[in-house]
Amino acid sequence: MKVLTSSLYRKLLSLFPHLGKSPAKGSNLNPCHRLLRKYFCYKAGVVTAADLVNYWQGVFEVNEIPEAQASSEYIVSHVLGAKTFQSLNASSISTPLSAKQQEQIQQLCAKRLQRMPVQYVLGEWDFQDLTFKMKPPVFIPRPETEELVSLIVDEECRKRSTSANCKHPQLSPENSGLVILEVGCGSGAIALSLLKKLPHSRVIATDKSQAAVNLARENAARLHLQDRVKILHHDVSSSSWECLLPWGLIDTIISNPPYIFHEDMTQLAAEILRYEDLGALDGGKDGMSVIKQILKLASYVLKDGRSVFLEVDPRHPEMVENWLCSHPDLLLFVSATHNDFCGKPRFLHIQKNGGENNRRY
Repeated sequence: MKVLTSSLYRKLLSLFPHLGKSPAKGSNLNPCHRLLRKYFCYKAGVVTAADLVNYWQGVFEVNEIPEAQASSEYIVSHVLGAKTFQSLNASSISTPLSAKQQEQIQQLCAKRLQRMPVQYVLGEWDFQDLTFKMKPPVFIPRPETEELVSLIVDEECRKRSTSANCKHPQLSPENSGLVILEVGCGSGAIALSLLKKLPHSRVIATDKSQAAVNLARENAARLHLQDRVKILHHDVSSSSWECLLPWGLIDTIISNPPYIFHEDMTQLAAEILRYEDLGALDGGKDGMSVIKQILKLASYVLKDGRSVFLEVDPRHPEMVENWLCSHPDLLLFVSATHNDFCGKPRFLHIQKNGGENNRRY
């Protein structure tokens, strides 16, 4: 296996001309010398998983690839059929890899060298203990978004607990008939995770990207959840919303909408700018263009007294609250703001005022 491509080798030599020379006896090898030594050793000898993790970590570091160690470990583990390098047993780590395995690792690492996100390189990623297929340019679900799912599950449990002593909604049939609308479903990670956590619920998931709709439908089928979800190609800015009500008015709306301020888009990592759908990230001048559309939609399709859960920029909670105060006709108010695992205000719980006189048609 040609582990280090000739072009990369030439690049290393152009950056560090002294690499072509053998270091003086007894001198300490710098990282680039060690990388080249590993390369020539691998061409001539036996290679283990640990060897390749160390080697490709070095290649990634030389090429300034972010999270070099994690990227290398994920790729090697994936080829060996594991989720993480830590989950491999000692035998798997020390057993020599076949030529085919080495070639697969090289091909995947070559994609990572092009700054392709690891999730796309592997073609799959885990979210809420489920494995989802990933394809560019469909938006990659982030770890903090798992907390958004948990907020809804906890809220449903809280609502049921007083009457049914529910320890977890998954154990209670009381949430039968719960209808959830997700705006901007991407790969389907949020919608399908909710269906797993709330097995008596149903979800309408929408996205303006046909590629996202196709991938979400594929993931629904892979997880055998396609009978409880309707995945629609729909733009929330559309004036048409009747198609979102096949099961009647909505109990809960959830969304991780585009919320990045437009002026901040250029600061995103190369992995994002080159491969992900920027339309799933760009929230316009104030980051709220789609958020406002979702809240307007909620005033029509959401049941009285029910909730909207949004992931937002930390600057948005006050902005959203002020905007809702200036639009009292929407009958919505911010009920709570929740921090993410970094302590930043990331999630909004918005409720619709109750009362039969509030219904708008």
